[in-house]
Amino acid sequence: MSGVTQRHALELSQGAERLGVALDDGQQERLLAYLALLIRWNKAYNLTAVRDPDEMVSRHLLDSLSVAAYVQQAGEHILDVGSGGGMPGIPLAILFPQRRFTLLDSNGKKTRFLTQVKLELKLDNLEVIHSRVEAFRPERPFAGITSRAFSSLRDFTEWTRHLGDDRTQWLAMKGVHPDDELQALPADFSLQACHLLQVPGCQGQRHLLILRRTRESDRH
Repeated sequence: MSGVTQRHALELSQGAERLGVALDDGQQERLLAYLALLIRWNKAYNLTAVRDPDEMVSRHLLDSLSVAAYVQQAGEHILDVGSGGGMPGIPLAILFPQRRFTLLDSNGKKTRFLTQVKLELKLDNLEVIHSRVEAFRPERPFAGITSRAFSSLRDFTEWTRHLGDDRTQWLAMKGVHPDDELQALPADFSLQACHLLQVPGCQGQRHLLILRRTRESDRH
């Protein structure tokens, strides 16, 4: 696989083990195939600011897998907003083949890449949507809505409120704990949980914030 070495494979398997994520051989293979596609397409499409393949295992694959346990609790159908190069949606779709993942991005180059990944890796549980988030109108609310470095918490919740309901979990992946952003949350959203993520090989802090929307009746 172009650009992917045995060292990357070892870093992925050891890192997943440290995260408590069990990967079978097929999942390990698919994650590395995704990494190879990301490295190749990134040269022309600028999918991620991380240019060095040696940093991509920790900063993309393991970072995405670090939220696996929380996404697993969020339900059967997950939306990844502003998916970009496919993080965390694609690694999670590989990890959870029985769950459905919708990846949404307004950038046509990025959705073309995501569609290529879906086809090459035969990810039947993955749907790619090229749309602005405000314009996307699914048939039913999502069980979970993820974002990684997409926007402020206020914008994330405001722009996606029509995509969930009071049972939906909003899962925002952040760096340092965003106290100011939490203060600016819309009145009908509240913080349900905050988890410090330990990502093997990643420098700096990583947090996952789980938000819920309160029912209209609960606010009166």
